[in-house]
Amino acid sequence: MLKGLVLNPVSLSGPAQMAADVMMLEKLTSDPELCLISRFYSWDGPWLSLGHNQKKIPQRWIELAKQKRLNIVRRPSGGKAVLHSSGITYALAWKSPPKKKHQAYIEASQWIINCFCQFGMQLKFGLQTPKNLSQNCFATSTNADLLDANGFKRIGSAQLWRQGNLLQHGEVLLNPCERLWEDVFETPPPKTSLPSISKNDLESLLTKSLISYWSNLDWEARDLRNAEFRYIEKASKNYFIDSLLLGS
Repeated sequence: MLKGLVLNPVSLSGPAQMAADVMMLEKLTSDPELCLISRFYSWDGPWLSLGHNQKKIPQRWIELAKQKRLNIVRRPSGGKAVLHSSGITYALAWKSPPKKKHQAYIEASQWIINCFCQFGMQLKFGLQTPKNLSQNCFATSTNADLLDANGFKRIGSAQLWRQGNLLQHGEVLLNPCERLWEDVFETPPPKTSLPSISKNDLESLLTKSLISYWSNLDWEARDLRNAEFRYIEKASKNYFIDSLLLGS
């Protein structure tokens, strides 16, 4: 029987979280029975993650980093900047998903849609084309994003493909720090419309929805192992933003 793995939540630095996500993708190739790996996580402080091809860093972000109000990390995936502050970040590594990118987004996100349906919140995909968009991920709404009925973006996601396998990770927006959001993006954060549920409870419901959606898999949940932490520590250097670029 094909297997699914849920890695228990862990709080790490931005570069370490990115290394852990890529590690999930690489683990798919080492176990022929392992079909899907997922995890949810938080960050050790406010982090701004930049898309792999998002090369230009605005001066105000550099100043916020110098002031120690913000940390900046490079994602292995595409997309625009995401402010990780009190939300839930998810990562999903999927072996041999649909080859068409949009179809893969649909199928890799359906469990999230199903979960929010439990609260009476209908999420839908955005319609913007991914060209000439804002540097702020949550100011755009492409077909990689999930919007609520009022058009507010609730989840922004990005993908990395390797050897026909997929890493999709994204941010479930909860209650970001309004002042920091405005300082980073020069606009107020999107209005939140989530039901009164704790972050831990929402994380638990998302996990249950994921397992239910892929109910054909034999699921296991466990902590990261020591060897995996060693890999993460070594690989995290790939996602640091050059300190010279930040002027530190």
